[in-house]
Amino acid sequence: MATAEIGRYGAVSARSAGVERNRRLLRGWLGIVLFALFALVIVGGATRLTESGLSITEWKPIHGVIPPLSEAEWQEEFELYKRIPEYQQINKGMSLDAFKTIFWWEWSHRLLARLIGVLFALPLAFFWLTGRIERRLKAPLAGLLALGGFQGFIGWWMVSSGLTERTDVSQYRLATHLVIACLIFSGCMWILRGLSPHSPDRAPAPSLRRLAGVLAGLTLFQIYLGALVAGLDAGFSYNTWPLTDGALVPADLFLQQPFWINLFENPKTVQFVHRLGAYTLLALAILHMVQCLRAAASTTHARRSVVFAALVLLQAAIGITTLVLQVPILWGVLHQAFALIVLGFAVAHWRGFYGAYPAQDRTQPA
Repeated sequence: MATAEIGRYGAVSARSAGVERNRRLLRGWLGIVLFALFALVIVGGATRLTESGLSITEWKPIHGVIPPLSEAEWQEEFELYKRIPEYQQINKGMSLDAFKTIFWWEWSHRLLARLIGVLFALPLAFFWLTGRIERRLKAPLAGLLALGGFQGFIGWWMVSSGLTERTDVSQYRLATHLVIACLIFSGCMWILRGLSPHSPDRAPAPSLRRLAGVLAGLTLFQIYLGALVAGLDAGFSYNTWPLTDGALVPADLFLQQPFWINLFENPKTVQFVHRLGAYTLLALAILHMVQCLRAAASTTHARRSVVFAALVLLQAAIGITTLVLQVPILWGVLHQAFALIVLGFAVAHWRGFYGAYPAQDRTQPA
């Protein structure tokens, strides 16, 4: 009997060690994916701020990996660019060397997106086929892969909006493209956090967990508003703070009809709403921090709430600096990059209230 008991405990111990080993592998892989996604968003922001996004006018998912290799091929790409409104109305007379600069930004963005697809798909297939993925994670990971493929289509859908009648891409499509990227980033972060070791500290009241979820959602919504700002070049509308062009509430926010269209197409209104969103997020982050400290000051949950509030405050400072300096490229990229850091931490903080995934996958027999 004793021998049987020892054998059973040994088998359980070995199985637990195997689960933890697989989880470490998955965490390492997802960490690399998150870093690559972060880099992709940074390059995407730089591509937007340098107005390079329309330099490649054709969608070549496979052949597009190879850039122009000869002077004739460069000239061919340049001639395609000359056909679109951006060149004809804004960049007419651009030199080939100047075109190469904006081309390399867009090409790098597309290449990095393709590489991330490979970086996600091939390890996922390996882990799946070798039985290293717990059953509870298969559907979420497959869903993220599908969303990534859909994102490729959305990227071209966005670019195509600026190739015929406009001199830039649609702000609606730009916001959709960025939000989907953030959803993929958030999904990877959620799974990574669930696979990571957690503190044994007891989570505070469920209301604080719900507020953490609201903060993560509001952070994502604020990024959506930021994408509308970028798409409309609304960062140049008002460049004063704390007042908005000398007023608390400017008088020219709702000039377009119907009035609600101003929320999406009036650059001044879009920037003002983005400001209000930042104030709201910061106020709720501070409220959440105070509540967590009151409920369980010595826990890791409370410490995370302090870090999150600090991150939001720092992001607000970066945003104000970017605005006052009239959106220099470096500060604009920093603002977008730090927004993703805030989002990632918000998701990790929210996931931390739920604890790690149970060691035993409940969808499988013990």
